[in-house]
Amino acid sequence: MLTSFRSFPFRKSAHLSRRLNRLFTVLAFESSADDTCVAVVTSDRQILSNIVVRQNDLVERFGGINPGAAVMAHQANLPIAAKRAMTEAKIDISDVHGIAFTRGPGMGVCLSTTLNAAKTLAAVFDKPLVGVHHMQAHALTALLTTPTHKPNGEINPAYPRFPYLTLLVSGGHTQIVLAKSVKSFRIMATTLDESIGRTIDKVSRILQIEWANMSPGSALEKFCLRPEKGILPDIFIPFTPVMPGRLAFSYSAVHSHVDRLLALNGGIENFTSANKLAVARIFQNAAFSQLEEKIKLALGDCEKQGIKINHIVVSGGVASNALLRERLRACVTVSPTNSSVETVFPPIQLCTDNAAMVGWASMHRFLAGDYDEYTINPRPKWSLEDLENDS
Repeated sequence: MLTSFRSFPFRKSAHLSRRLNRLFTVLAFESSADDTCVAVVTSDRQILSNIVVRQNDLVERFGGINPGAAVMAHQANLPIAAKRAMTEAKIDISDVHGIAFTRGPGMGVCLSTTLNAAKTLAAVFDKPLVGVHHMQAHALTALLTTPTHKPNGEINPAYPRFPYLTLLVSGGHTQIVLAKSVKSFRIMATTLDESIGRTIDKVSRILQIEWANMSPGSALEKFCLRPEKGILPDIFIPFTPVMPGRLAFSYSAVHSHVDRLLALNGGIENFTSANKLAVARIFQNAAFSQLEEKIKLALGDCEKQGIKINHIVVSGGVASNALLRERLRACVTVSPTNSSVETVFPPIQLCTDNAAMVGWASMHRFLAGDYDEYTINPRPKWSLEDLENDS
């Protein structure tokens, strides 16, 4: 049987002895949604390559991620992305010490594409294998990208140290998480309905904003930055705070509010470009205001529990929005009780889905000799809180 063709004590000792003598190099794969990603990352925090092939044209054509179309695109894109990643890293498979992939959460058919590729490569070339939690990878990205020390040798105060809060904002998740270690997380707040990323995508679509081969969220951000003045539609109802004082998110209400504004004014065909601009900006403000309020609540909750928080790490695709970055920094800075809290953002290209973060999130397990079986399956539904008890 496949499950018995290689015992892990043998593999573990062979690879463990090898890593003690050199840097550990990981080939990593990610395909949890619509981006096909392959990267090469080393244990000394070097990103040797980071290839991302997007499907923005398909997302625009179908009005969202179509699982069937997405998996076909992954299958077409993955060999090219893998070849480019190895070429740019200037390595071959003999230089790879471990292979990592996103195990979940995500869309099952999409996860399976890179899962099967990673398992097959690992088995054929006798490499250790690690499956990674997608949101864990986002939560740990700043540990890869933030310098540990300043140029003068002093410790960099911006480098996140446990425990820290992480705000995970993407198409699939909206969570505030207390990160206690690389594998110990407590979810303090999550969405009760849809994520902020999904809501932004829907509003971008119903306002008929031109995507121009961008993601829906990037298109909405660019649209809101236009220099002209927005004009409110004839009938306008202001957005109201969502669940004020409660440590939880809800974005379906914000999305529904935009739907209602359209209905009250006779549909999108009665909106001028200036009307769209005004509503898009007000919607974006409402979406971000909710994040600001909940972050303050989470900081207050940590303070009550005697948990000292020095860093807030913001990651996920929505964290690439420049206005959100500016507002979250200001939100924490202006609060006297939070004056010592630093807001940390990975580089924009590493906020959206990528395989470099997957490679880095796998590194602590590779270095500990903690590997997965070649028979591992995807976990489309997988809570961050389960990680501590999974290994």
